[in-house]
Amino acid sequence: MVSGAGVARKKSAGPPSLMWGTLHALWKDKHRVLFKSEYTLLVTAVLWIAEIVINICVIHRVAYTEIDWKAYMEEVEGVINGTYDYTQLKGDTGPLVYPAGFVYIFTVLYYVTGRGRDVRLAQYLFAVFYLVTLLLVFRIYRRTSKVPPFVFFFMCCASYRIHSIFILRLFNDPVAMMLLFVAVNLFLDGRWTLGCCFYSLAVSVKMNVLLFAPGLLFLLLCEFGLLWSIPRLSLCAAIQVALGLPFLLENPLGYVSRSFDLGRQFLFEWTVNWRFLPEEIFLSRYFHLALLGAHLSVLLLFTLYRWNRSQESIISLLKDPAQRKQTSPKLTADQITYTLFTANFIGVCFSRSLHYQFYVWYFHTLPYLLWSGRVTKLAPLFRVLILGLVELSWNTYPSTVYSSAVLHACHLVILLSLWYGQEAAVHLHKRK
Repeated sequence: MVSGAGVARKKSAGPPSLMWGTLHALWKDKHRVLFKSEYTLLVTAVLWIAEIVINICVIHRVAYTEIDWKAYMEEVEGVINGTYDYTQLKGDTGPLVYPAGFVYIFTVLYYVTGRGRDVRLAQYLFAVFYLVTLLLVFRIYRRTSKVPPFVFFFMCCASYRIHSIFILRLFNDPVAMMLLFVAVNLFLDGRWTLGCCFYSLAVSVKMNVLLFAPGLLFLLLCEFGLLWSIPRLSLCAAIQVALGLPFLLENPLGYVSRSFDLGRQFLFEWTVNWRFLPEEIFLSRYFHLALLGAHLSVLLLFTLYRWNRSQESIISLLKDPAQRKQTSPKLTADQITYTLFTANFIGVCFSRSLHYQFYVWYFHTLPYLLWSGRVTKLAPLFRVLILGLVELSWNTYPSTVYSSAVLHACHLVILLSLWYGQEAAVHLHKRK
């Protein structure tokens, strides 16, 4: 009887569950899980769930630091109280210098958080923005299939500065970038008109998103030619006018000069990238013009020799696709992502100043940029080292001569790898 019961118990135990078997198989094949792009969905799903826990822990265990949140609330409170003249709107840290989309979004946050007083609730809302941004970024990386899954750990858990920008500082930059990544996903899905709407909304939160504009213009010309690109560009402009209308009617010059101030002067004490320069050079208009010239020159070179992968001249892009000598193939996810991300990165490289919250402008694009070329000398370990050095530079506070120099060195390596790596990719494509 006893032995029979024992047999019965053994039979009831049965084989290991399907889930356990799957986990065991993944553990045995962990090298493939970490390095093969087909496991991107699995790795990113695990990391995204882990990020929920990380964000909650950071909110409750790390002290919130007041920088701009109070000023944001004071700025939108002025609008709520009936002031539509942008030159009269200001907060604790200075005048309102963001477009109208910022005002509307942060007005909603003003009411949801009890006139901005419930900072803890605001932190949870920004944690949601962070998680949504990750989902959007992960989807882009899954569509391009260029970055090995292990790199996403450095994009998530290992970046203190990015978590700080989102949930400990509550800057408006993350909101703008979240809307930008919505637009990029729509472009990848071929929904260009709706994507342009979200792109314009992102610009209306903070104008740094304009750094993507040269790449977007090139893609629209590739896809539609000049004639059919004009309606989409007009839509972007119309959204800006519609959002800014109450302020444009009150003081049009004041609104445009404040919210799209391209000549805005930055404070030397906050710069992350130009600490090794004397302050008088940093503030010099000649230096600013030199950076602008370098920015436009590099953009032109990439437009002519890297973004344009067809056999035709750049002028042919102005024609309707049906009237071109060679039928242009549909833009791939990689071409769209490469063009947009490189346009933005070039802008970051030649920025007059980078402040700590500006890291979010390009942080989530760095792995793609490093892995997008076919430069064999940039081994995975070296690419990870570049990511680590960039992170270290942005986490050095206050910035030093060395941290700024290292940041520029890393930017130069990435820029050269984009240039030479993409050249290899284009030549390979032509041979095929």
